[in-house]
Amino acid sequence: MKKIVQFIFCLLFLACGSNNESSSSEPENLNPTLNSNRTSLSFEDTMVSLKSESKLITLTSSNLNSDILIEVPNDFEISNDNTNFFNSLSITPSANMNLYVRFSPTDTGNSFGNLIISSAEIDNDISVSLYGNGLLMVHNYQAFDEQALGFGGGFSQSASAVFDLHDDVSNIERVKMFLQIDCPNGNSGCDDWDRFANIKVKDNYSGNWFEIGRYITPYWTGTQVLERGLEFDVTDFKFLLTGATELRIYIENWTPKPDIISIDFDYVVGTPDYQNYEVSELLSLHSNSIDCVPYGVAHNIDLEKSVLIPAAAESAHFRTIITGWGHATPTDPDGRPCAEWCYRTHDIKINNASAFQHYMGPIGCPSNPINDEQDPGNWEPNRAGWCPGMAVPVRTDNIDSSHNGSPFIFEYDLQDWTSNGAGGNAFYAISTYVIVKSNSEINPAVIQD
Repeated sequence: MKKIVQFIFCLLFLACGSNNESSSSEPENLNPTLNSNRTSLSFEDTMVSLKSESKLITLTSSNLNSDILIEVPNDFEISNDNTNFFNSLSITPSANMNLYVRFSPTDTGNSFGNLIISSAEIDNDISVSLYGNGLLMVHNYQAFDEQALGFGGGFSQSASAVFDLHDDVSNIERVKMFLQIDCPNGNSGCDDWDRFANIKVKDNYSGNWFEIGRYITPYWTGTQVLERGLEFDVTDFKFLLTGATELRIYIENWTPKPDIISIDFDYVVGTPDYQNYEVSELLSLHSNSIDCVPYGVAHNIDLEKSVLIPAAAESAHFRTIITGWGHATPTDPDGRPCAEWCYRTHDIKINNASAFQHYMGPIGCPSNPINDEQDPGNWEPNRAGWCPGMAVPVRTDNIDSSHNGSPFIFEYDLQDWTSNGAGGNAFYAISTYVIVKSNSEINPAVIQD
């Protein structure tokens, strides 16, 4: 009996011991895991062809033996050492892994995509959303920096200087010029009137000064309401705006109250429309507001030229800037005197036939933000083709290729009108250039009187 009791006791002991052991230890989880500490990344605006600062993603894993594959779309790059970057990367798993991501735009505008993290042992890929905005790549150059222009008081109406601009324009798509006017002693220090003003570049081949931009000064104030001031597209002259470049600025100011002028250039990287440009001067009547073409009276200024565009030109156009001045009479039926106010349509004729029309009409003076709080100043009424405190529009006329290789007669024909001499004089300041373009080397258009 005693042996039976001992046997039963041993069985109970073994059974209890087995139950206790199973209740105190859970089976270990050996499933592979992979996690990311980020679900999205947003990058700062970045110029095309440049790289953003990298951003860090931390990956954690456990029980993972297969390599981890990371892939990003174009415009983004990844690295595990923050030095060598790729579009795809395979790494060996560990408990903690650093992954670096950067934005590398190839085009302008918004770029969206997903960084995908995968492994053969993981059922569901990890996705991290990516965003960046590509900006145009721009080289900026300062030219005139706070140059005072006035008359009397130790000031001059013009200034010229040589500036080192962008050396190589072979990959420059556009060139923009920005002009900022500041006033000494607040707005009261600027000139009181709306003045004729322009910017010129010296053509080293001819020695002539080419007008690349014209504007009219505002009354009493500067242009600081615009972040970068007045903007001009000067791409047509980009081969003259290269390396050591001589520029001249002018304001027809007749007071000792100066306008303080600063000018800078943006060279926008991109694919040019053509590799070679040449510029020829047709009309250079742009010295000031009155040393130009009298309107409505007889004059001896020749507005007719012979033009020969090279046969090999792949593109050609006229580039014209024109502004009218004066309050000559008789006025139009709406009371507008000439040539500041009277609306007119002028012709460019080729071989005595009208080819292009330039309408000298309103361009939105009342909505000019520079002038919205000016007082005094007659800034609000629309002029004929210009406004105080604005850049004068450039008029571009594309020349048909049928004119290439044979000379033709160009004429700038002002709309007929006769002054009665009772209201003073009327004038038009005109600059016209012939721009020829080609992907191969090309000669400029030949201009003859």
